[in-house]
Amino acid sequence: MKVLITGGAGYIGGTVSRLLLSGGHTVTVYDNLCHSKRSAVAQGSEFIEGDLADSELLKKTLEAGRFDGVMHFAALIEAGESMQRPEMYFRNNTASTLTLLEAMIATGHDRLVFSSTAACYGEPEKTPILEDAKLQPTNPYGESKLLVEQMLRWMNSQHGLRYASLRYFNVAGAIEGYGEAHEPESHLIPLILDVALGRRASIKIFGRDYPTKDGTCVRDYIHVRDLAEAHLLALGALAEKSRVIYNIGNGQGFSVLEVIESVRRVTGKAIAVEECDRRAGDPAVLVASSEKIKQELGWKPQFAELDAIVASAWDWHQRRYA
Repeated sequence: MKVLITGGAGYIGGTVSRLLLSGGHTVTVYDNLCHSKRSAVAQGSEFIEGDLADSELLKKTLEAGRFDGVMHFAALIEAGESMQRPEMYFRNNTASTLTLLEAMIATGHDRLVFSSTAACYGEPEKTPILEDAKLQPTNPYGESKLLVEQMLRWMNSQHGLRYASLRYFNVAGAIEGYGEAHEPESHLIPLILDVALGRRASIKIFGRDYPTKDGTCVRDYIHVRDLAEAHLLALGALAEKSRVIYNIGNGQGFSVLEVIESVRRVTGKAIAVEECDRRAGDPAVLVASSEKIKQELGWKPQFAELDAIVASAWDWHQRRYA
């Protein structure tokens, strides 16, 4: 297959790029490098530096490539930042995706795997969350992704655009030679690992008064390779399916304190903690049911244990700063 990957210099897009290349596929990465570096682009892929808002460059890229599918990862991802600058998220995540969809339709490309988010659900009424749960985001980040899903539904019915939308939760871990390196970094596990490495003094806990077992937020952590494999399965499914929506998760939740304890076990390091007030827009519990993709596509996570996820991330971060 020939695949175009937007945001392919990022954490998840870069992992998917490497798995595709290792499987003998041809990959073109389209990325503006706003939160990554050229060195993050997988060796063996073609690289085009460009913005999703650049309609003409997108059309030129699609026309030249004649791709079998597009995998769309390019997005701003910070829920907290979206509460401060919602307009930036709707412009970058929603409006720019519309530009991509227009370019795909104009050039005859009809298969898209969309990297969505569990933030579409907001504060769920029950867990684990099923795909038919209410969609009521509590922050503009989640809303910006949900708007894309709504656009995709109409592009599917009116233009025949085949798409898979994958809603997932907290991603962590690393594959051989590639892991999480956001600039700036805001995700919990790499931030705690920074404390273990002596790169920061402590880890902040935002809120100790949530209705959870220890008062801290609970999230569903999934290994990046398991998530990448789910994206590849979804792309393959579009050969037969016109429209699919799947949750991708571990199926069990871990609190912030439990993640900190896991890092302490894996690294053998003391982790200092700083308690802070809640962040606006943070749901108390987000845990997914992935039964649908397991039953329909045969997906199965290979890294179900939190310590195994943390250990792969720890190995990557030690090598990264060696």
